Amino acid sequence: MRPHRVIVDCDPGVDDAVMLSLAFAARDALDIAGITTVAGNVGAALTTRNACLIRDIASRPEIPVFAGCVRPLRRASVEAGHFHGESGLGSLPIAAPRSAAESSHAVDFIVSTLLDAEPASVTLVATGPLTNLAVALGREPEIRRGLREIALMGGARNEGGNITASAEYNIYADPDAAAAVFGSGCTVVAFGLDATHQVRATPERVAAIRAIGSPPALAVAELLAFSNALPANGPSAQGSPLHDPCPIAWLLRPELFRLQPCHVDVETGSPLTLGHTAVEFRAVAGRPQNVLWATGADGAGVFRLLGETLAADAARAASAAHRAL
Repeated sequence: MRPHRVIVDCDPGVDDAVMLSLAFAARDALDIAGITTVAGNVGAALTTRNACLIRDIASRPEIPVFAGCVRPLRRASVEAGHFHGESGLGSLPIAAPRSAAESSHAVDFIVSTLLDAEPASVTLVATGPLTNLAVALGREPEIRRGLREIALMGGARNEGGNITASAEYNIYADPDAAAAVFGSGCTVVAFGLDATHQVRATPERVAAIRAIGSPPALAVAELLAFSNALPANGPSAQGSPLHDPCPIAWLLRPELFRLQPCHVDVETGSPLTLGHTAVEFRAVAGRPQNVLWATGADGAGVFRLLGETLAADAARAASAAHRAL
């Protein structure tokens, strides 16, 4: 089967780093055109450095990283270092990346890649604030032609918010960008808290990943253990939610998720409910149902996929090392 071509836009971030580890390990299934970074969980310089570090751990130097927007479209930055640690990567040891990001801007890369792509051939996976994508769509609306869909982590309906009472962080961090993306006419597949709270990094699941023993698996286990130790994520025995890997897991095994068509509006005016995603499942005239909203997830299945993918990549690396002897 032909690999699925993707651009990954992210703000690493603990769960973004787990997402990247899964994507990098899925070598045969995903053709990653590039990683683009945006300010979000931590500042733009750190999200870019962190993407390069995870690329090093995964031994994927051939995949380019592009630094993107350093602030939201119209508002002050809202970082989340209290969830991700000062570095953005929890307790993971930090070193200088072996290679830096590319010199060109992430938005330029997104625009040129999608303009050159075959129609409906590229999935853009977005797991941070949607600033880069909103700027790209505003600059060159024709990039929609190359998009198969936008698979994003963001929003909440039944679960409420995780940064305010009604808003999920990625949408709240740049609600104007999110409103532009949801209203762009592109097909959007949205994995909000309603689904990601069903995917829990229980201690048993973390231990199974740690037992794989490869550098990427050990990094993933360390990141998940850091997240589990945060009081805000609840009792550690319950496990912290695994947010950002969900869009990648869906690309690899769509049967792990339940999706329902809907229309989504993003609140950009109210200080009380800024960043709220109004999810309308009813068919209403004049409001196209161009969003597929994840209402459910097979948490055990997502963790099996994560473990199997990391283990297969570890076996591939061991085989290559043996052949090199």
